[in-house]
Amino acid sequence: MGPVAMFPLSTVLLPAMPLPLRIFEERYRILLGRLLEEEEPEFGVVLIARGAEAGGGEVRHDIGTLARIVRVTAGESDIGLLTTGGRRIRVTEWLADDPYPRAMVETLPDLEFKDELGPLLREVDGTVRRVLARAAEYADTRWDAGIELSDEPVAAAWQLAGIAPLGSVDRLELLHATTLGELLRRTLDLVIAAEPALTAPPAPDEVDAALEDLLRDESPPGDA
Repeated sequence: MGPVAMFPLSTVLLPAMPLPLRIFEERYRILLGRLLEEEEPEFGVVLIARGAEAGGGEVRHDIGTLARIVRVTAGESDIGLLTTGGRRIRVTEWLADDPYPRAMVETLPDLEFKDELGPLLREVDGTVRRVLARAAEYADTRWDAGIELSDEPVAAAWQLAGIAPLGSVDRLELLHATTLGELLRRTLDLVIAAEPALTAPPAPDEVDAALEDLLRDESPPGDA
């Protein structure tokens, strides 16, 4: 592939997953203007290893995903984008900003589904939905446990990894999967490992607990 416009973010985009973005920096407005001249506008998304999204100068990971622009909405002070994850990419060389980040990339092989992975896919589906439902009892979750996923098994596997209640570091690990079986098994392991923390009753507020202790220990004044 030739030079690709890049968008380093503090989140990981997985294939077949939606990604809404808000564009307010001038360099990314320029990026968007150039992309919209293309028939199928897309750009690369990579996770920031160190630094902030705004302002530049961040350190970036080299594995990411191509984001295809689905919808553009103009606001008063920014531009809203809805994108969806496509093929995975590896950065082979970072180029000078122009004025936005650019890189030379290569696409990574698509994962392939085999019939023997069907039971594992169903197990991951059930586990992710169960943990999402339990986690929602204690805190707000981004994804509903009953969300409808793709009928295509590879896309569904990526979407399960995307809706699973995991952090960016875990998602980045999943993005490195070389087989669909590896993706499914690692998603299952990570979700099961995260379940106790996600479904534990919230701890009492330390301030309230300290106040309760104070009131409990305080006795009413008496005669001297």
